[in-house]
Amino acid sequence: MPLDATSQPVNAPAARSWPEGFLWGSATAAAQVEGASHEGGKEDSVWDAFARVPGAIANGETLKDAVQHYRRMPEDVAIMKELGLGSYRFSTSWARVRPGDRGPNAEGFDFYSRLVDELLEAGILPWLTLYHWDLPQALEEKGGWADRDTAYRFVEYAADVYSALGDRVQHWTTFNEPFCSSLLGYAAGVHAPGRQDPSAAVAAIHHQHLAHGMAVNELRGRGAQQLGITLNLSNSIPRDPSDPVDVDAARRFDSLQNRIFLDPILRGAYPEDTLADLEQFGIRDVIQPGDLEIIGAPLEFLGVNHYHDDLISGHPDNEGGDGHSGGATRPTSSCWIGSEDLAFPSRGLPRTAMDWEVNPDGLRKLLVRLGGEYPSLPPLYVTENGAAYDDVVSSDGAVHDVERTAYILDHIAAVGEAIDQGADVRGYFVWSLLDNFEWSWGYGKRFGIVRVDYESFERTVKDSGLAYARVIAAAAPAPSP
Repeated sequence: MPLDATSQPVNAPAARSWPEGFLWGSATAAAQVEGASHEGGKEDSVWDAFARVPGAIANGETLKDAVQHYRRMPEDVAIMKELGLGSYRFSTSWARVRPGDRGPNAEGFDFYSRLVDELLEAGILPWLTLYHWDLPQALEEKGGWADRDTAYRFVEYAADVYSALGDRVQHWTTFNEPFCSSLLGYAAGVHAPGRQDPSAAVAAIHHQHLAHGMAVNELRGRGAQQLGITLNLSNSIPRDPSDPVDVDAARRFDSLQNRIFLDPILRGAYPEDTLADLEQFGIRDVIQPGDLEIIGAPLEFLGVNHYHDDLISGHPDNEGGDGHSGGATRPTSSCWIGSEDLAFPSRGLPRTAMDWEVNPDGLRKLLVRLGGEYPSLPPLYVTENGAAYDDVVSSDGAVHDVERTAYILDHIAAVGEAIDQGADVRGYFVWSLLDNFEWSWGYGKRFGIVRVDYESFERTVKDSGLAYARVIAAAAPAPSP
């Protein structure tokens, strides 16, 4: 399927030089794209089980077929090559390679081995994520991430994956967005496993941190040299910086969205205000001697996922139509432990189909901020950035996704500005390569730069994908100092 790079030309960001070796990629997750949910020896993950809960997933949709990446993987790698991707960020499914967490499944590992070989043959760097939320359901039934033993099971899983792929994979991400698999899964109940127990969520946060640190040490001991984690991070902005209530609301948001993850990993300690906020949920009880030294193991990179900022108010009852807030808030009780009094006023910015604001400068600010606040910060990679819109297939068979194209190009420009301001950013991965199963939203939200017809599974590169390919082709490394 040759790409017509001349169709519907879109203005790329102003020509600029990028750091030598700057990596251009795209990303997916196993549960969202593979399908074959009970083929090749794979058994239930927590998401397979959660999808059977009535009302858990929009329209009752499941992961059974997803977008058939398991069967169409060579075709998908060929598309990546035509786009000019330098790297593909994918995840291995714990439930596929260790079904029921009983031990290695050769058929499951064979799929990922073939994927890695296909990528290398195409000149694409494999970027492997060990955990993108698909815990084996058998482990959840033993307590899941609320149980400390799951951290030790994760290390066994990581060791098995390294044994199978470590001879060819250089870049290892332990966890993707632990915020979602802990807080949204164990407190909010809107993600798998669908529990609503704040104490379990707090335990899950710490046990995932512990699993991360132990896996880093295990894999480094086996020879891995590029190890990191990916966090979803946001700028927390008080609506009224002169209002102590809004300022404290923004502090609490920042604590649970950002600092409860960044600080243990990069500083070897939880923030004191976070410990105080979560005292009632037993956070100090789950921390054992030596844990934080393990969690703070040195890293070679930090993955940053960013989609939007958040304007925060501590006055939810005063929001709505007063001309100051914009009259728009979004629910908070499903997200924030002990912070049901937060509100998210509108700033009047454009919104995506996820109702997330579009503000590229927020990505610049975040990347620069991280370098200023964390002296031991390793090199950064933007490992997810993208937007969902309601795509329309035109009469010519193409997808002229003007809004997504602008979103991606504007955010790439913001990354360049952050680099100019001193941020050590070494790569950008657009989310997502393919339209896919978007968790609790089912198949109703399309993030892909490649459209998938959910009946025929035909792939069509969207205009955003063509524009991204032009950016990659035009990117030139900066001269070495």
